[in-house]
Amino acid sequence: MSKFFQNVLLSFAMAASVSAWYSQAGFSIMNIEILTVPVFFIVVFALSLVIAEDVRNSFKKVLWFEKRKDKRPIWQVGIGMIFFFAQVGFVETFARGLMSLDLGGMPLYIVFSFMNAFLLTVIYEEIFFVEDQEVAEQYKFKKLK
Repeated sequence: MSKFFQNVLLSFAMAASVSAWYSQAGFSIMNIEILTVPVFFIVVFALSLVIAEDVRNSFKKVLWFEKRKDKRPIWQVGIGMIFFFAQVGFVETFARGLMSLDLGGMPLYIVFSFMNAFLLTVIYEEIFFVEDQEVAEQYKFKKLK
């Protein structure tokens, strides 16, 4: 369930990013919508679902996820990144009006996306993260001689 959820969010983030890049291009095909969802977004989302697992595995290889003794920190960063980019992609694709608001020069949608990503990562971790007990005890307790 966790991998499926991550793949869907990653696909959404990829599709939203590509749709946001091309939405301002001026091509008439980019303006076709079904129930206010761009058709281009739907097509890219479907294609992204096919490659999402490979993208996740590529990031794991680049960051040496399987070789790490304690996988939790890098796992948290990965999940947080997925949540952050999914929220940013949502605003860029479906709520462009929110992009003009800023907080002292920093776009407000990025601030809220970062805060929400942090909270969602903590909640998601409590639900889905399974920790290896031997590794956890090795890091949590010092062995006294």
